[in-house]
Amino acid sequence: MNGARPIGVVGAGTMGAGIAQCLAEAGREVIVVDPVPGALTRGIDRLREGLRLAKQLRRLPSAPPPDALALVRWTTEITDLTAACFVIECAPERLALKDKIFAELDAVCRPDAVLASCTSTVPVERLAANTRRPDRVLATHFMNPAPLRRPVEVVRGALTSDNTVDRTLALLADLGKQGLVVREFVSTRVVLLAVNEAAHVVQAQTADPSTVDKIFQDCLGHAMGPLATADLIGLDTVLDSLVVLQEYTNDPRFAPSRLLADLVCAGHLGRKTGRGFHSYPTR
Repeated sequence: MNGARPIGVVGAGTMGAGIAQCLAEAGREVIVVDPVPGALTRGIDRLREGLRLAKQLRRLPSAPPPDALALVRWTTEITDLTAACFVIECAPERLALKDKIFAELDAVCRPDAVLASCTSTVPVERLAANTRRPDRVLATHFMNPAPLRRPVEVVRGALTSDNTVDRTLALLADLGKQGLVVREFVSTRVVLLAVNEAAHVVQAQTADPSTVDKIFQDCLGHAMGPLATADLIGLDTVLDSLVVLQEYTNDPRFAPSRLLADLVCAGHLGRKTGRGFHSYPTR
């Protein structure tokens, strides 16, 4: 992979900014695209805060780039990705939106560019069908927060080439990440079933959210309970993901709980809003 060519990131939200940070810390030039100007401003703030925390934790390489922030360019135009060798899409988990983005990326990116998605639910075949390069499409499911989580779930589609997988694993290795190659999403299907069932338990007043999470932590040895995990992910993202999984699997277990839907409708999205299943201090 030619290190002189930039890496594209579509979406300046939590995951987009986190992945941009991973790339910049590794000395890669990054172009972040988001059509909403306000989203770009928030993305820049997220990146600055992430780099500040990284320095506090002394997690940066021994010889980091002089100014990682300067390696990241922010734009509202997807056409600015024409020179990118690799693009990672980080838009919300909404099928129509991802279809549109992949069709646009296919039209503007070089034929040899890899088009990856940070999706945690959408089948790679669905994304690839929007392009003329299905062999160069796959999913790179970074964990949240991306700068602090080493494993990345790499999902290859039926037509994804070995070369594309190899290029992806090489890029992840450059970032200090561990790519785990699978044929379908593993983490999301298992975790979201637990989250949804835990929400049903709270909805039925069997136990309160703190007790549910404490059982997972103290009895099962989990670092974080399912409801706290959902708050970290963002309840809107959890809801969107469950909807996609239900559509593609036709499995009623993925039908979102009423409590989860009500929290999202009320704007209680987890840590990012200060309240979800749990409450969090606001700055």
